[in-house]
Amino acid sequence: MLKKDDKKNEKKGEKEIDKLVKKLTLDEKIAMIHGASLFRSGAVERLGIPAIETSDGPMGVRAEFMDDRWIPAGNQDDMVSYLPSNSALASSWNTELAYRTGHILGAEARGRGKDVILAPGINIKRDPLCGRNFEYMSEDPALTKALVVPFIQGVQENDVAACVKHFAANLQETDRLMVDEEIDERTLYELYLPAFKAAVQEAGVYSVMGAYNKINGTHCCESKKMLDEILRQEWGFDGAVISDWGGVHRTKEAAECSMDLEMSIFPDFDDYKLANPLKELVEKGEVSVDAVDAKVRNLLRMMYRLKMIGPKKDSRKAGAYNVPEHRETILHAAEESMILLKNENHVLPLNAKKIKKLAVIGANAATLHSNGGGSAEIKALYEISPLAGLKMYLGGNVRVTYAQGYYVPQNKADDGENWQAVSVDKDSDAGKAVRDEVHENEMHRRGEEARLAKLEQEKEVIHEKNEKLFAEALEAAKDADAVIFVGGLNHEYDVEGCDRPDMKLPYEQDLLIEQLLKARKDTILTFVGGSPVEMPWREQAQTILWSYYAGMETGNAFAKILFGEVNPSGKLAETFPAKYDDCVTAKNGQFGKWGKITLEEGLYCGYRYYDRQRIKPAFCFGYGLSYTSFEYSGLTLKAEKGKDVKLTFSVKNVGKCAGAETVQIYIAPIAAQADRPDKELKAFAKVELGAGRSKKVSLTLKQEDFMYFDAQLHKFIADAGDYEILVGASCEDIRLRGIATLN
Repeated sequence: MLKKDDKKNEKKGEKEIDKLVKKLTLDEKIAMIHGASLFRSGAVERLGIPAIETSDGPMGVRAEFMDDRWIPAGNQDDMVSYLPSNSALASSWNTELAYRTGHILGAEARGRGKDVILAPGINIKRDPLCGRNFEYMSEDPALTKALVVPFIQGVQENDVAACVKHFAANLQETDRLMVDEEIDERTLYELYLPAFKAAVQEAGVYSVMGAYNKINGTHCCESKKMLDEILRQEWGFDGAVISDWGGVHRTKEAAECSMDLEMSIFPDFDDYKLANPLKELVEKGEVSVDAVDAKVRNLLRMMYRLKMIGPKKDSRKAGAYNVPEHRETILHAAEESMILLKNENHVLPLNAKKIKKLAVIGANAATLHSNGGGSAEIKALYEISPLAGLKMYLGGNVRVTYAQGYYVPQNKADDGENWQAVSVDKDSDAGKAVRDEVHENEMHRRGEEARLAKLEQEKEVIHEKNEKLFAEALEAAKDADAVIFVGGLNHEYDVEGCDRPDMKLPYEQDLLIEQLLKARKDTILTFVGGSPVEMPWREQAQTILWSYYAGMETGNAFAKILFGEVNPSGKLAETFPAKYDDCVTAKNGQFGKWGKITLEEGLYCGYRYYDRQRIKPAFCFGYGLSYTSFEYSGLTLKAEKGKDVKLTFSVKNVGKCAGAETVQIYIAPIAAQADRPDKELKAFAKVELGAGRSKKVSLTLKQEDFMYFDAQLHKFIADAGDYEILVGASCEDIRLRGIATLN
């Protein structure tokens, strides 16, 4: 939404939009509200209305595709910066970095000539097996809210629309096109909607993407409840709603709700639901012209704000991509995102002067991740692997020996195997035939089943190959001064369209890790991945470092942290369960049956569930170690005007090196009148401190932080009474406590 100080321009814009709508013919209006290519809407050249150019963008602006096929265009000028994934960004707990990363994405999208970047993804992480969790931020709505607002603001400062997705509750890839999620209203409003609401009301996001899934029986892209009642009426959103690609199933329903731009995966653009089928319904009088006009207005309003049309179009920002300043921020974000999970006996940081021979073991040491994951894939200008980063950092005085360690089949699904890539000749009937004869969800399901079958078949080959690779790894480790294992996941597992089969490390990594720890108990275990894994050997390990997909500078950040040039400060934005059987989704039917799933756990997702069930995870929400230590003291609580509560306390760095600590504020109702989680995150701050230095931290809890959603009243309310205010280094490590009373 436009800023308050721009009301005059907003009124002018609405008048111009009114004039354009009156001049448009029905055919021109219809052309504007559906895809005219795989990533572009229709233009109206007669009136100077350009096409809307979109691009995937969770981790950078995606490479160009052919207009009517899921085949890369083969351009030489579409290489871009590879950004940290949202899961990595969230682990930094740094709102300024969120803004700067969003700014890079917006600038590079604009530099590539895009109008809408299809990011950020902010669905709550319900199940650690969800294939797209690496694209999302957190299991917690408060943390997601705090990061998504500056991220969107950073994007949109570049005259590019962020498209926040997937609205709403896109929680799994299994049956994602048709799955019907039964969610009670309180859970929806408290857990799955707050980040979207903040994107609309606080960040002023220009566009929203409707999700594939159904909520309580209705597809999100056709839902009056979601798109009209909640998004438009309750939250006041007046931007554009774009469907996920293929998310519209019924013409009349989509026409009569606030679905403004239909996009899909097929090249039969004139047969999209909001194309010729809609025109026929309008001509028959079954859908009003006013309904079409409303969609056109929303699109034109977004275009006006982006300076695509209107008096300011000549002053639209040009953007830029692959500039050095972007790489500096990406390195900083990578450094702050990495999480030290264990460091017994202070194995880390390593001293480069004491190492002459370094063994680096594991396929992920040399794997590049930018070119996979579905719509998150990009053509990176470069990507520095952990192995390359270590070699560049250490130079020629250290002999680095690399051993692959475990076998990874080199048959990763490319676009030709992706369910989206039903690439057919635009002049043939094949595309339409596929849509008519094979249910799209069945296509997706068959593709997922084939992928899982392939992974199962590969296990025997992996086992055979690993015998030799294990031996080579153990030999490399035997006489090295230090051993670094780099394992984890890749985009065969962290991928759009499919969920993970289990929470175990693939490729027999657990077996290799156990053997390495027996041979060298000081083996430094590091991982790159997009979602939690089981770590059955974690009690034997001395050192564990976790990195999400951290972008093009991953290897440089990796080396700086391992050798102490950078002190790790990342904290988990999601719980790492000890085993999948401990997860609420393991108890509640995982991905549902026959395309339907009931979220029986309600509010008890993530740490809320583990708290209530008294289940000890491997590593809890908010957890992360440092090379230094911090002490908390002196908590005071003061009631401010309007029932806000101001917290003040001190944090001191009591170690020998500089570091950063993320202090977390949780609220715990003492005598709740409704069912409430044991505690909920409500605020946080990242505090940088030199050795021996202390800082006073002040944070404010607003009345809304004490509220819960009353489904009967259909509004958020706060009960009077006492609330325990918890100040912690994680959701388990509570350092300070106080009582706040609401009258």
